Amino acid sequence: MRLPASFLLALSFICFCDYAQAQKKKILVDVGHGQKFYSDPADKISTELVPTQRLEYMTGELTKNAVANDALLIYLKSSITPAALSKVDMLFIQVPSLKYSPDECKAIRSYLETGGSLFIAIEEDYWATLDQVNANDIVSPFGVTFSSDSPDKTVGGHALEGKVTKQKYSVPFHGARTVQGGTPFAVSNSPGGSSFAVFTEVKGGGKIVAMGEAMASLYMTSWQDVNNYQCAPFMQDVIGWLLK
Repeated sequence: MRLPASFLLALSFICFCDYAQAQKKKILVDVGHGQKFYSDPADKISTELVPTQRLEYMTGELTKNAVANDALLIYLKSSITPAALSKVDMLFIQVPSLKYSPDECKAIRSYLETGGSLFIAIEEDYWATLDQVNANDIVSPFGVTFSSDSPDKTVGGHALEGKVTKQKYSVPFHGARTVQGGTPFAVSNSPGGSSFAVFTEVKGGGKIVAMGEAMASLYMTSWQDVNNYQCAPFMQDVIGWLLK
């Protein structure tokens, strides 16, 4: 049977699209640990804290940053396993409120030791304490530690031009958790600048960005009479470095 040329052309296009999709880098967004802000937009979850419009805005901005870095997003609502991590280039953890199991922590650490990348933002105790969220079981083996709430009550912060961020972006700082270790790349606007974001590179090729202030990854451009925070370009640089 001879197939029409139009059918063969359409089939070729579908195969090409599948191939192109397979070649894209992948970001795994964890939404299975009581995340305070992020959920899978396909589920259309609306809460008082994050109504549908806000969720669509946040996930839309994150998608734009991913696309700009030739990546796509995958939302994970279940446990983090070696199998799930084996298919992705970056794990995105943003303000969870539940603990990660020992197996999950082990899987994430192994993932980082073999070249995977992690973005993790853990906010002040108001959102979840370190007893409730064992983030340090994930990052402390790599010399990074989330500590107590920062005493710095300055309004506003900025990125440091360097390896991760390309310029001095204006970014939110409105109460944060102290992050120790690693190399600071974002600080408050106070004299001396309290660090609230660090990066580190793991033996084996992995990368970690750890933030104690999550508003930049929520794409909050205005807060407490401060406007025009540059969250999107800041996050684009962060994601770009993690995926590089």
